[in-house]
Amino acid sequence: MPRAKQRTPELRERVLASALELLARDGVGAFTTRGLARAADTSTPAVYELFGDRAGLVREVFFAGFRLLRDRLAALVASDDSLADLLALSDGYRAFVRENPVLAEVMFSRPFSDFDPSEAERRAGAYVRELIVARVRRCVRDGVLVGDELDIAHVLVALMQGLALADNAHRLGRSRRAVERRWDLAIHALLDGLRPPR
Repeated sequence: MPRAKQRTPELRERVLASALELLARDGVGAFTTRGLARAADTSTPAVYELFGDRAGLVREVFFAGFRLLRDRLAALVASDDSLADLLALSDGYRAFVRENPVLAEVMFSRPFSDFDPSEAERRAGAYVRELIVARVRRCVRDGVLVGDELDIAHVLVALMQGLALADNAHRLGRSRRAVERRWDLAIHALLDGLRPPR
């Protein structure tokens, strides 16, 4: 009788979920294949068989992060106010990074030397970019912002990432009030500078 298959899709999902939990709890420095196998109640060879190597596992964590961010932003309900919707998206992006600091580090800062994102990984954020571009496009179409929608979206994403990562590193201020004020200052300075001339 053939041996039951051990490397199932369910095990793969369990290992990936354990990887996300392990990263969130213990950080990048403690992320080892052996520790992950223990956390997922499986063997190290099973992890290697499922993901190839640690870089393959980090790649899947990277993809999972963008899926979670996409779901978070896609859940935002659009209103009649395109600028308010863009600000809500910025708040949602920030909340995701704040709630998932280590995962955001994997997605945006590339802390693992054995993981070098290829074109496939860079495309992982395509849906997130499309959501942001769509919200910017509405603002441009409504005459609330002026400029090239792709340029605005790129600059907005870069600003949000930088601010959110600085917030997680406690470089935006010592009090929550100061951090909130500086976040609002930066986002509004950018968007106010893109408003049509009066």
